[in-house]
Amino acid sequence: MPDAFGVRVFLVDDHPAMRNGLSLLLRQVGHTVCGEAGSRAELLERLEGVQASVALVDLSLAEESGLDLIGDLTAQGIPSLIYSMHEDRGSIERAFDRGARGYVTKREVADVLLEAIEAVAAGRRYASPGAMESLAGRVLAPDEGGTVALSQREEQILDRLGGGESSAEIGRALSISAHTVETYYGRMIRKFGFSSMKELRKFAIRRRG
Repeated sequence: MPDAFGVRVFLVDDHPAMRNGLSLLLRQVGHTVCGEAGSRAELLERLEGVQASVALVDLSLAEESGLDLIGDLTAQGIPSLIYSMHEDRGSIERAFDRGARGYVTKREVADVLLEAIEAVAAGRRYASPGAMESLAGRVLAPDEGGTVALSQREEQILDRLGGGESSAEIGRALSISAHTVETYYGRMIRKFGFSSMKELRKFAIRRRG
C-alpha cells in the first residue's frame, strides 16, 4: 500500500538505462525503488526480505520472459505490474492469466505508469489505455483469473447497467425486451463467477467509474 513515503517499487528490467530512468521518475514523485534485477536469477537472489508494494516487470529479459517471474513475486506477496513494449492481446492476456495485477504499454505517458503503480499498490487491477485497446471485447476479471470475453451486446448492457439504467430502460435503448436483458445478466454472472445480480451491478458501476 502507498504510505507517507510513497510506493516501494522493485524494478525488473534487463536494461540498466531503463531502470535508471524509471528510478529517477519514481523518486521525483516521492516513491522508493527498493530493489532492482535484470534477470530471474538476480530477482531470486535479491528478493528475500524485500518489502516491496509492487514489482514493475518488463516482459523481455534477454533470453527470459518476465511472465516466468510473476509466480516468484506472487509467492513473496508482491503484486506484478507489467511494463512492456508488447501491445498484442496475447501477451496481455497471458500476463493477467499468470497473475499480473496490471499491464502498461511503454508508449503510454509517464502519468499513466504512475497511476498504474499506485492502483496496483492499493490492491486494484489496472490496464492502461493502450492495453485496453488490445483487449477490446474482453473485460478484466474482478478477482484473480485474467480476462473474461464479452459479446458486443453484453458490453453494451454492462455499460448501461453501470450507468444506473434499469432492465426496462436498457431494453428500450437496445430494442430488446427486459426479459432478454435479464437473460444477459445471468450469462455475465456465470462468466464472472459472481453469486448474485448485486455483485454484477457493483462491478458494472466500478468498471464504468
